[in-house]
Amino acid sequence: MSEKQRSIVGGMTVLGITGLICKIVAVLYRIPLAWLISEQGIGTFQLVFPTYNLLLTLSSAGLPVAISRMVSYNLAQHDPRNAQRTFRMALVALTILGAVGTLLMVVFNPALSERVGDPETKMGFVAIAPALVIVCTMSAFRGLMQGQQNMFPTAISQLIEQVGKVIISLPLAYLGSRVGVTDTTKINIGYAAAGALLGNSIGEALALFYMIVVHRKNRPVLLRRPQNEDIPPISRKALMARLFSMAIPITLAACIVPLSAFIDSGMVVNNLMHSAGFLQEEARAMYGRYSGYVINYINVPTAFAQAISMSLVPAISAAVARGDWKTVRTQSHTGMRMAFLIGLPSSVGMSMLSRELLTFMYRFQSPEALNQTAELLSMSSFTIVLFTVVQATSGILQGLRKQRIPMYTLLLGVALKIIMNYNLIGIREINIYGAPLGSLVCYLVSMLPNLYYVHKYARLPYDLMGLFIKPALATAGMCGVIWLLRAALPSSRVMTVLLVLAGIVAFAGFALLTRAMTMDDLKPFTRRLRRRHAPVRHDD
Repeated sequence: MSEKQRSIVGGMTVLGITGLICKIVAVLYRIPLAWLISEQGIGTFQLVFPTYNLLLTLSSAGLPVAISRMVSYNLAQHDPRNAQRTFRMALVALTILGAVGTLLMVVFNPALSERVGDPETKMGFVAIAPALVIVCTMSAFRGLMQGQQNMFPTAISQLIEQVGKVIISLPLAYLGSRVGVTDTTKINIGYAAAGALLGNSIGEALALFYMIVVHRKNRPVLLRRPQNEDIPPISRKALMARLFSMAIPITLAACIVPLSAFIDSGMVVNNLMHSAGFLQEEARAMYGRYSGYVINYINVPTAFAQAISMSLVPAISAAVARGDWKTVRTQSHTGMRMAFLIGLPSSVGMSMLSRELLTFMYRFQSPEALNQTAELLSMSSFTIVLFTVVQATSGILQGLRKQRIPMYTLLLGVALKIIMNYNLIGIREINIYGAPLGSLVCYLVSMLPNLYYVHKYARLPYDLMGLFIKPALATAGMCGVIWLLRAALPSSRVMTVLLVLAGIVAFAGFALLTRAMTMDDLKPFTRRLRRRHAPVRHDD
């Protein structure tokens, strides 16, 4: 493996492991949160996020990627001056966009709560609103660091925001749950969810403070880079035109999935109530199980998908700037191979162990609630591999300046998802199960054309054996080990941990055996360990 390949895999490793830790913390966080605010409170909590995510994506999705790409391109041409100017322009634009989003959420919170069919969400929309301007501002700093292919500040800031959310949100959720309540058996669902959401905003503020400190420390390093004086400063107008010409298609593509979730948040509960005939409490609880428990588990391995995409964009953009198509091909192949190596075993393993994983983390009000949630998780887990590949291919295409392609493919997939959701969720016999079915169709329809265009524009030969068949064989071997152990061992939380660890070890072993993964793939891990434990040298 070349040094450049090790660098990109190292970036994926840093962001992937950090993202995985953050997602695990998020899953664990739901346990005490569910105890504090109940399944219905989780449903109210989750109904706020699709609106927040959509506004956040509209405000900030495209510009950080554009910053990352333009900065990496400029630095590859020895032009740190224009890289710094790009960052400053984007920082102002992102802060303004975030402030507008915050204002919209505060002003229109009554209409937003009415749209999702739950009046208890009013205060939640206000509590999460400040996070919009905070995250938008922070994303400019992250884009600058990623453009320099330095993924550590982004990773650390993600840890800070996630841990900060947990430490702050739970006490605020408890305080909110007691507002206006004298009966100890009851809680104020609206204020409890709002307290948890306010903790999210405070956690984001802590992460922003960290990024500002890191930027002030690292800014002199960027300014000391050698400047190619033959490259003139780009005018503000030209910089803005470049930024937004890149950012708008990426933003539109990134908005498609949050837009789908936004539509779901207004469609699912209302369809369950008005078309399928469920009571509001039942509909809210079903939505809470799916969006609060199932999607939360699905998001754990997909943290690696986001890491792959974020690492690929600046790396491929810099290679294109140098005209280095060999590096483009090797990095594209590495990114897609990592996507299948992560996505396939995660999907199948989570589907097999859906009941064990849920009972390990959560307590359910009834066996029926557990059965429904386990079935939803077993179905939804197969979106992991599809989503992971979609993210990897989207990152490659964005690095190749073909950002419109993933926008169109996702738009088609989400359109089909919305149609399926509208028609299936309203059928009482199908109800909430229509949601994962729609997601599977969405990502499958998006993935297939993305794969075609990556091979076309990255000039990459087809490698079905290396990308899919070998990881699939390793996954099959892992499944056999899990099946044998589950049949032999008694059911318990300890056994669930052993099954998960055995599955990881078995997959790694079979992946090395089938050469789906090689020892070179582990060098970014082992190199960091060697550096960490290397003896300190003292000069005489």
